[in-house]
Amino acid sequence: MVSDRFQVAFLGGLGEVGKNLMVLEAGDDIIIVDAGIGFPEEDMFGVNLLIPDLTYLRRNASRVRAIFITHGHEDHIGGLPYLLQEVDAPVYSTKLTQGLIRARLKERKLAKTVDLRLIDPDDNNPVRIGSFAVDAFRVCHSIPDAVGFAVETPGGLVVITGDFKLDPVPVDGRPTDLQKLRSYAGRKPLLLISDSVHIEA
Repeated sequence: MVSDRFQVAFLGGLGEVGKNLMVLEAGDDIIIVDAGIGFPEEDMFGVNLLIPDLTYLRRNASRVRAIFITHGHEDHIGGLPYLLQEVDAPVYSTKLTQGLIRARLKERKLAKTVDLRLIDPDDNNPVRIGSFAVDAFRVCHSIPDAVGFAVETPGGLVVITGDFKLDPVPVDGRPTDLQKLRSYAGRKPLLLISDSVHIEA
């Protein structure tokens, strides 16, 4: 989506399962949501994993201000080691997700060079980065400590659900924060970007 004030692009994860990587861009600022891998089909002999095409981000590396991660599944964090060889930006995530990211970066000997920062979806302090303000909200998923993001852009509010389910009794006792989601509705979001995996089932 492109407006006169910002644009959203998907380098993976749109119309496919895996390779999740979203780019939000306004002026000289770029933020990224998720950096996942994809999984090869049976006929992709010799291929172990798939990563998004990072060419655009490589060309615009100096404009990347931050990376925000919704949760710790490989299709959302597995591409980080490849992305972080192209861009130098802090990585924001919840505590459990950060632990999983740290383990992944250690395997690639990157853990000591990457700026990992915690976000708390239970506070009301958006992260302000360049042209954007990013507020995390808790969602229930098959892995704990998952979040979505409400991103204030120069063109309006963009709500990104991440992967979610509406489970009234989640294992970790932390359901999707519907109250916080309702609060965004009052701000008249410009765009909702929602998970839709298995929606046809």
